[in-house]
Amino acid sequence: MALIGLSIPAAGLVLAGGWSAHLGLSVRDHLEAAKNALLPLSSDDPRQLAGPLAEARRHAAEARRLTSGPDWWLLAHAPFVGDAATTTAGLAEAADELTDVLGGVYRTATPFMTANAVSMSNIRQLLDGLGAAAPVLDDGVARLATVRSLLAATPADTGVDLLDQARDTALREIDRLHGRLGQAADAAALLPPMLGHDGPRRYFLAFQTNAEARGTGGLVGAFGILKADHGKLGIDRLSADNGLGSPRPVVDHGAAFQARYGPSATSLLSVSNLSPHFPYAAATWAGLWERRYGRRLDGAIATDPVGLSYLLGLIGPVTLPDGETITADNVVDLTERAAYARYPDPMERKRFLITVAGAVSDAVSRSLPEPARLLPVLSRLVDERRIQIWSRHLAEEQRLAATPLGGELPRRPGPFAGLVVNNSAGGKLDYYLRRSLSYSLDACRDDGLRATTVRVRLGNDVPRGALPDYVTARLDSPGRHHAPGSNLLWVSLYATQGARLSGVRLDGHKTAVIIEAEQSHPVYSTLLEFAPRQSRTLEFTLLEPVSAQPPAAPVQPLVRPQHTRITEDHSGCPTSSS
Repeated sequence: MALIGLSIPAAGLVLAGGWSAHLGLSVRDHLEAAKNALLPLSSDDPRQLAGPLAEARRHAAEARRLTSGPDWWLLAHAPFVGDAATTTAGLAEAADELTDVLGGVYRTATPFMTANAVSMSNIRQLLDGLGAAAPVLDDGVARLATVRSLLAATPADTGVDLLDQARDTALREIDRLHGRLGQAADAAALLPPMLGHDGPRRYFLAFQTNAEARGTGGLVGAFGILKADHGKLGIDRLSADNGLGSPRPVVDHGAAFQARYGPSATSLLSVSNLSPHFPYAAATWAGLWERRYGRRLDGAIATDPVGLSYLLGLIGPVTLPDGETITADNVVDLTERAAYARYPDPMERKRFLITVAGAVSDAVSRSLPEPARLLPVLSRLVDERRIQIWSRHLAEEQRLAATPLGGELPRRPGPFAGLVVNNSAGGKLDYYLRRSLSYSLDACRDDGLRATTVRVRLGNDVPRGALPDYVTARLDSPGRHHAPGSNLLWVSLYATQGARLSGVRLDGHKTAVIIEAEQSHPVYSTLLEFAPRQSRTLEFTLLEPVSAQPPAAPVQPLVRPQHTRITEDHSGCPTSSS
């Protein structure tokens, strides 16, 4: 929360004559004092911020007053020194607005920023407070966006290097605070209604098995209904019935979706999440369950064993009814590898998975960890897409869609390279899948385009030795001989909106791909077979529209992490920071 970068060097303030020098140095001193009031503080303990915030607020307001009068107006319009004076005034205004916003947030939201001010065991009080804080946080987010825009419009090259550096640092600080405040505003707006503050809620809860890859993560191996009522959570109807389906589609995602994924993707659970666009899968899951059971759901939530491991790291080990201990260190291996060898009967294995999922879910709802411990874990779950949420309530879904939690395939323009794999063999070998993606962007050209290269490398790191038939089965062509441990993947690259494909190479040789589109992104797909321990490389060369947006390369949540490398030649390219 410190106002880092809002101090101004004296050289940029001694603009013209004695009075101007005195005025400029006074502004500098007040901005330095505002910054120093906050610098020593840790944002992890906001209870100590009241006094320093008031001190910073007083100095920032005085700096803004000094740069708002006629004397400063004359300096801002004087030759040689006008740019420095204008940027200094912009920094003073930014400091004033920032301290005012932070003061308002402190007064309203301190209970949710401290470690133990509100206990999760008193969930109704927490939800009431979040609801009250939501409009204040939303107002703060809007004000920071306005401040950022105004400061970005000030001269970036004033001729005073330290002043220019202060401006750049201030912009970065505002961006950081805007992001954190935006996350808090989203949580305050979404959590009360979604946790049943205004009435009971029911959600389809999907446990995805990443050992068999799907676009949103993995095959739905188990599911249940998550109930929320005034913050109290419970799970019932846990099932591993992968046959959940309907004789006809339960939702219409449009002609393009139908053409790419076929009618089964909206009528059969096992292929309902081939697309990485989570709302497609979530709406289908809710529709399938509603058609079977005749009750309406409020949305859908997905997680996976890796996500469960993060939660176990927070709450500690869980003991199953038979005495077996499930921990953060063993839950992924147990559910996505060892269970297939332990339980030759698929129904026994599914019962085990349901037992694990239910035990961890019950333990999380009982443990009620404090916000200060829970929030970092939730942030990791969201960042890695280990939890994705869709709401049937329009206002909530619009807000979710603007965050990583919504799992949307973004429609915004800008450099984009998303690798998505779907298992086409029907086995469980994606536990051993190794992935890397490199995205290289060349210099921007005068015609508004730039050449890019996306290199994808996939490896089937299946171990030597026998594996259960259920893991290695090739359901795509059961009558044909396959080497035990071979795999078949449908590999797709989601590219930048408006991109044109120049060529594709597979393992160094020219090849063809299927070209489609989804959510405004070109999609280049091909079916790849992998022998045991074989690696394969796809290289895409493209021409993309020039954009000031930073490159994005979202990662599909599978068992092993994806290694991603982005390199960019900024020559001739526009900038987005100022």
